[in-house]
Amino acid sequence: MTEFEALLRLSMTRGIGIRTYNTLLERFGSSEAILNAPKAELEAVSGVGPKLATAIVEESGNIDIASETNLAKEKNVQIIPYTSEQYPKHLKTIYDPPLVLYVKGNILETDVLALAIVGARRCTYYGLSQAERFGQLLAQKGFCIVSGMARGIDAAAHRGAIKANGRTIAILGCGLGVIYPRENIELAEQIVQHGAIVSEFPMRTPPDFRNFPPRNRLISGLSLGVLVVESSLSSGSLITAQWALEQGKEVFAIPGNIDSIYSRGTHKLIKEGAKLVEDIADIIQELGPIAETLNPCDEAAINDPRSLSLNSQEKKIFSLLSSSPKDIDEIIQATELPTSVVSSTLMILEIKKLVKQLSGKRFVKA
Repeated sequence: MTEFEALLRLSMTRGIGIRTYNTLLERFGSSEAILNAPKAELEAVSGVGPKLATAIVEESGNIDIASETNLAKEKNVQIIPYTSEQYPKHLKTIYDPPLVLYVKGNILETDVLALAIVGARRCTYYGLSQAERFGQLLAQKGFCIVSGMARGIDAAAHRGAIKANGRTIAILGCGLGVIYPRENIELAEQIVQHGAIVSEFPMRTPPDFRNFPPRNRLISGLSLGVLVVESSLSSGSLITAQWALEQGKEVFAIPGNIDSIYSRGTHKLIKEGAKLVEDIADIIQELGPIAETLNPCDEAAINDPRSLSLNSQEKKIFSLLSSSPKDIDEIIQATELPTSVVSSTLMILEIKKLVKQLSGKRFVKA
């Protein structure tokens, strides 16, 4: 048995985390020696006890390591142990980093400049558009966007980063052999091309509600701060924000409609001291000297990089739109363009998938 195989076996043994592993390693010297240690000697180690000692001696031997590594190889997944130089250095600094990380794609050294964008699975159109917008603008500025690839806000944030051809990392609450949710399988493949999907769970681990709170510590752990877009008071994104605070990271929140239940979590964070965010300048300013390493870009690109490919007429109309619906009459009045010109230009912007038409001839940025 190699040291890697021994460490992987220990990581798949229930009850062994980084602190217990380090205690055992200090006593026995290697992962292989831990697995070969007599039960009585294991029990004598502080914090182990009979139950965990039994698991190490008896249960660990039944773990099919070959099946795990073969499936990882089949799925193009790297298994990176805590002891490896490839293990993200900033993740090692959190209180309880995983013994191993499963990674499909790649994590670069530059991904240390990362920001998490999280929020509710059930959310409003406003929340989705803001998550994608901030994901795109922050990625264009040089941030790696970290999220959980869940429905709603998480998926929108990843899509924004991809739209900017930037970096993004998804942390899953299941094994990488069981992509969840199923509707995000295509998104997962896109994320791999722009960064990585990551899990601490063995390959075949199904999604389980108990997996998501601990995975949230990795989302904040890989990031300089956490931006919460929309959140109810029971949303897991508040757990991510709490992990960020415990890890000494910044917490940001986008305000929302005071009548919406999806604004209650973000407004609670703001009341408790989270930075209220209206544009990316609020985030960059709060991060201070770190922002000096960001990629420069002009003001037009910051407002919306998609406008750079438009002609003057399209740009004039596009710049008026936002995530808040605007009636066509308002657009005509603001641009002082003929009705026929505004209508045809809006149709072109719809074809380009830059604008979306809502009921009642109202328009928003797509």
